[in-house]
Amino acid sequence: MPENRTDVTAAGIARLAGVGRAAVSNWRRRHPDFPRPVGGTDTSPVFDLADVEQWLRDQGKLAQVPLRERVWQQIEGDPDGAATALRLVGAVLLLRDRSTLWQEPATADDRRLAGELPGALAEALRARLGEDHPVPVPSGPELAGRLALLRGGVELANELGARQAYEFLMGRHLEAGPRQYTLTPAPLSELMAELAGPAELVLDPACGFGGLLGAAGPTTTVIGQEADPDLAALTAVRLALHTDGEVRIQVGDSLRADAHTGVRADVVLCHPPFNERSWGHEELAYDTRWEYGLPPRTESELAWVQHALAHVRDNGCAVLLMPPAAASRRSGRRIRADLLRRGALRAVVALPAGVAPPYGIPLHLWVLRRPAADAPQPQRLLLVNAAEHSDGGEKLPWQELRNTVLADWYAFDHAGAAPERPGVSRTVPLVDLLDDDVDVTPARHLPVRAAGTGEAGLSEVRQRLTDALRSTVELAPVVGVQGAPARWPMTSLGELARTGALVMRTGGAGAGTGGPPVLSEHDIVSGGAPSGVLPEGEDEEPVLIRAGDVVIPVLGRGTATRVIDEATAGAALGRNVYLLRPDPATLDPWFLAGFLRSSANNRQASSFTTSATRLDVRRLQVPRLPLADQQRYGERFRAVAAFEEAARLAARLGELFVQGLYDGLTDGSISPS
Repeated sequence: MPENRTDVTAAGIARLAGVGRAAVSNWRRRHPDFPRPVGGTDTSPVFDLADVEQWLRDQGKLAQVPLRERVWQQIEGDPDGAATALRLVGAVLLLRDRSTLWQEPATADDRRLAGELPGALAEALRARLGEDHPVPVPSGPELAGRLALLRGGVELANELGARQAYEFLMGRHLEAGPRQYTLTPAPLSELMAELAGPAELVLDPACGFGGLLGAAGPTTTVIGQEADPDLAALTAVRLALHTDGEVRIQVGDSLRADAHTGVRADVVLCHPPFNERSWGHEELAYDTRWEYGLPPRTESELAWVQHALAHVRDNGCAVLLMPPAAASRRSGRRIRADLLRRGALRAVVALPAGVAPPYGIPLHLWVLRRPAADAPQPQRLLLVNAAEHSDGGEKLPWQELRNTVLADWYAFDHAGAAPERPGVSRTVPLVDLLDDDVDVTPARHLPVRAAGTGEAGLSEVRQRLTDALRSTVELAPVVGVQGAPARWPMTSLGELARTGALVMRTGGAGAGTGGPPVLSEHDIVSGGAPSGVLPEGEDEEPVLIRAGDVVIPVLGRGTATRVIDEATAGAALGRNVYLLRPDPATLDPWFLAGFLRSSANNRQASSFTTSATRLDVRRLQVPRLPLADQQRYGERFRAVAAFEEAARLAARLGELFVQGLYDGLTDGSISPS
């Protein structure tokens, strides 16, 4: 590849111009002067970024490429891969405040930069990450062809701040290859760190992208280990930009090649890999870490639990994210029993599905303490079933769930007991758990009684169900005589956005758990209140929704839309959700939301992968109709949405009523007569 050339894919061109990929394909076919591919394949060509930018400007399709897009395109088109380019940009950002070399990056001499940068980067990396850091130091020739990229990275850091700039670029990298990494979302990372408590030294033996270590605190010393060398390097740089504390990241498999032998941290946080079979069962059979028993081959998660306990000081805390099967598999019952008998396992928290990958499974948090020799023997285990807080199918908002879990844990940890709440939390005597199964699944020991069990309670549920069914019948729209299908002139959302008829925004920016409630994909599909959380994100503020906005998720098996009302206004827009803000003088929101729900619209705008269907929102179409006609359709669509909500409520109450009957009849609170 010629020096200093940056390649860009068709998807990258679409992002630069703010259009869909289909538009780029059309430009290639219709414009003979469109830049020719410089590489790639027939089905996935790549183009020279400079040539593409010039063509877009000549066509009036691009006034100026935003700095962040320019830098990202250079990273994405790096000949050695985006990970290498990101690592170099991160290293230069660490150097940025430590050297005069980058005071004027746009005018600095190329030869001087290429000659002096390797030594300066090596010194900056050693100072921030230690002598044995995992970040390879580039040579002068490696840097010479990337000076434009590095200058752009520094300019972006000057504009946004070093940490925010790197978070933006890393976020783009993760979006471009979501299957490469398993991330622990920021709100869950913060919850795990809060459960563990304050610490001066925190260890994550499977640190991945560094989310858990980043939640430990701005001045905490963080140490970690990661088997993937590229990821270890990216994580080390990311954490060094994220925190003022010491950062020590090592490369290697923590179970097979522990890089932190002898380290006793105040806190261990870990989201280990699940269901591994080749974790080193045979070669580690006599390892001293297995204080609670040799983990069976199928119990890799219990190996990580014992590894964590081996690296935490006496009375120190370890919090691990675990698959629910680890609480009940018979192959692990002896280790679970010893963890309970010796007072190491202190709490198990069942989380709702969707808080972390794999998103379809309701994961558990295990809270452990390394027992000190002189500590009193615990006699109880705290079980919290946060997965069952819903009432009739509604998800509990994350902030409320977090506060509930923390309140239960603090009460139990400080006083030895937490307030018992039926179906939600309970402190269980260890003697009740030490049976043949040693099952510590919270739901098994917190039998959930459906709301309103017993004859009096079920009578109330039955009345609510009757009212809901009556309302559903009353709201059922009358279907008129069908005529021939209409042949309207159509326009795409992309075209409407270009003409100013609507504004399009995507969600997902922002961080932490202290902001506004978040409208997630699940909330849109289920019709529920905002219950999501935002990841640690970019420099931008969260996108707040207004009454009259139309929201639509881009992942799933069908199109779902929702018109925002006053009750939901003010919430933040979640990840993988598009916001459409129509100009009320041009577009009726209910008309827009209704036509976007059509099956034909969904089919023509969807693309398919092995794991999901993704919607290209810009390709969705609506008819070109006068505003008065739109409003007539909008009123009809509003009536259909009201019927849908009534039917959804009736379905939830029906399930609640049926389960209440089963529970009441089987526990004797309802007479069969």
